[in-house]
Amino acid sequence: MKKQENNKIEQALSLYNYDISDEEVREAVKKIIAEKVPENDTLEVKKFLMGSVELTTLKTTDSEESVMAFTERVNAFDEQYPELPHVATICVYPCFAKTVSETLEVDGVEIACVSGSFPSSQALIEVKVAETALAVKDGATEIDIVQSVGKFLSGDYETVADEISELKAVCGEKKMKVILETGCLKTAANIKKASILAMYAGADYIKTSTGKLEPAATPEAAYVMCQAIKEYYEKTGIQIGFKPAGGLNTPMDAVIMYTIVKEVLGEQWLTNQWFRMGTSRLANLLLSEVIGHDTKFF
Repeated sequence: MKKQENNKIEQALSLYNYDISDEEVREAVKKIIAEKVPENDTLEVKKFLMGSVELTTLKTTDSEESVMAFTERVNAFDEQYPELPHVATICVYPCFAKTVSETLEVDGVEIACVSGSFPSSQALIEVKVAETALAVKDGATEIDIVQSVGKFLSGDYETVADEISELKAVCGEKKMKVILETGCLKTAANIKKASILAMYAGADYIKTSTGKLEPAATPEAAYVMCQAIKEYYEKTGIQIGFKPAGGLNTPMDAVIMYTIVKEVLGEQWLTNQWFRMGTSRLANLLLSEVIGHDTKFF
């Protein structure tokens, strides 16, 4: 049975081309940034990007009190800036899902939890399943997991796919994002293969990074992942979301990601349903640009 499963995975992976050089990717990204980014560096795009932010707190020092205060800022934002889009998501550790769920008052803001032994993914599958099930029970509406990077790099694609599928089964109708940790994958070919594997195994979104390792969300990784999403969609008709996270430090970083999504995937992906950005610092910087003066609202 295992051999049959492995053959199915190899067959699915073999439908895609991994003969892509890092140099080609760098050149394609350089061209997009030079030719297309300036037209998207507008207030309208920055307003849209605010609505795609997954406001994230994943600190060792997080507490019920700090997470409650964090969530209250999202409630207050909706009252203070009713004309601006609210953030897409609040992203926390599973132990705070209940706190966010009980504090959040804004309709349409998702509650995401990192799960499955984030950020290393180095745990028994039973532990990952239990943590994910508890997060969903406590109010998580989306789950972010990390693919087993070590297993992927050693070529054990079967186990990587099995784990993703098993955790998606626990999520049920709730959306699941699979973090590839692209900084550890090194090459464009690896990033593409990991993207296809995650989507094949049941990911609703693919995400660049945990934000805990460098490099995190590079434009090159984003470009390769978007190309993979496009090809997967063309072959299967299944639309998969994209989430860059980690290393998004300036509004220009966000505009570059937006431009890559627009150029590779097109307008169909330019909603806060299909394009998200995981960050904590960027929300204040985008808001400052939109309202025309510095603010540290969040």
